[in-house]
This record gives sequence, C-alpha cells and structure tokens, in this order.
Amino acid sequence: MTEDAFTICIAGLGLMGGSLALALRADPTPAVWRAARIVGVSRSATTLDAARAAGAIDRGTTDLAQGVAEADLVVLATPVRTILRLLPEVGRHARPGTLVMDLGSSKGQICAAMADLPAGLQPVGAHPMCGKETAGFAAADALLYRQRPFVLCPLPRTTAEALATAHDLATAVGGRPLVVDPLAHDRAVAAISHLPYVVAAAVVAAVDGAGDGLAWTLAASGFRDTTRVAASDVDMMLDILLTNREALLDWMDAFADQFAELRRNLAAGDETGLRACLATAQARRAGMRF
Repeated sequence: MTEDAFTICIAGLGLMGGSLALALRADPTPAVWRAARIVGVSRSATTLDAARAAGAIDRGTTDLAQGVAEADLVVLATPVRTILRLLPEVGRHARPGTLVMDLGSSKGQICAAMADLPAGLQPVGAHPMCGKETAGFAAADALLYRQRPFVLCPLPRTTAEALATAHDLATAVGGRPLVVDPLAHDRAVAAISHLPYVVAAAVVAAVDGAGDGLAWTLAASGFRDTTRVAASDVDMMLDILLTNREALLDWMDAFADQFAELRRNLAAGDETGLRACLATAQARRAGMRF
C-alpha cells in the first residue's frame, strides 16, 4: 500500500468505529496510517458532521457503496447482524484486493459470511476486546484500544500480506493483536463478556421486580460495579447474544450450576462448603490483572 493513496472506509461511527478513526488521527502511528485518508459511513448526517468536526474523518457519506468503492481497507463497525447484512453489499462494490475487516463481538457467523465474499477480496474478522456501556460517536475515545487485546480471525483464503496489514492496523491504534480461531473466540468471549452481561441484566431485573424502593436508595459501588454492563445498548447486545447463542447457553448452564451450589451451601448453613466456593473465586479474581 502506498502512503499517498491508502484509503480506509469505516462504516459505523459509533463507539468502536469512531474510536478507531480518532485513534488513527491522534496516535503517532507509522506514517502510512497517519497519512491514510479516512472515509466515514453513517446513516446519520449529524454523526458525520460531528466526526468531521472532531477531525476523525476526511469525508463522510451516507452511501455505503460510495465509501466502499474508493477504499483499500473497509472496516465494518456496526452491530453484528448489520455487519452480516452489509457484507454482500461490500462484496458488490469493493475493488479487487481490498482488505475487509469488521469489529463485531462474535466471529463465527461473520467469518462464515466473509467466506462468501468475491475471491478478489481479503477478509479478516476482528474484535478489539474493549468497550463501554455507552454508545454513539459522542462516546468515542482515541485511547479505547490502547493495550487491549485485538483479536484477528483470518480465513484460509486470507493472504499473509492482508493479515500483516490487519496486524499493523491493530498495533497502530495501540492494540495487542492476537490471531484466534473464530469459534474458539466465540466460546471464550461468551464466558468473559456475554455471560457477565446477562448476569448483570438478571441482577437488575431481580431487584427491580422485587419493588423494594429502599434497595435502590441504598445501592452503591458494589451494585454499580456488578451491574455496569447492564446499561449497554440493547440492540447491540441482542445481536451479540443471538449470534453467539450456543456458546452462551453452555456458559449460562455452567453459571447456573455454580449458583445452585452456592445456594445449596447457604440454605444448609454449610459454612465450610460456602467458604470453599467463595475462597476459590476470591483467589482466582484477586490474581487477575487487567
């Protein structure tokens, strides 16, 4: 790729896509990325105006076909099922040799759909392991990807050069690239991302359903930290849950087993059993570094 011609089309300028654009602009990345021309695609003219005003993009359009047609790299930064819907359109309009990436939180269905792209395109599924419970370009942060794992899922057809470019992009925005099989990725993130979301949602629903106003009055840091992700965008999370359903159901069953054991020990007044469960979890969590 040449420094004066390389064009990146980012479709979706919310938290993930907007942060990617800002990171490419703000970071002292290699010259090829600093010099890249960024075209933003959004359904919202207001979002495009905000992204231009922030210096995140050079040009904005509401026409995906137009943005894709001039790109050397296309990044789909929309909810997962929207990515699945947009991939065929990308295939119709992207130039041969274009690298096609996404930032979706589940990878199995996306990588399977990427396999159907025209032979001249180079697909790499991706998932930066970062985020917030807030959405939209207003939440975008140039430092969002800094020192976070940036999963890359190449397909068998992906060339070494295309994977190297994806690797360079991840590094350029401060991420730590990690090549992972799509299905292994989906099982792992179902455990450490998608399960915590549904558990947090269930905790909020349980307290809300009890109708205990005092509980809400007394809610403080413990409740806040445990349930923070329950405030995530519902449309985005529905896409994630429904496209990673099988892996998540397995982890929900595993969680139910652990919860049931805690309940049995508590109901029986079994302090030894309860202590063992809690101490095991405490030691594991205390040893983690984020």
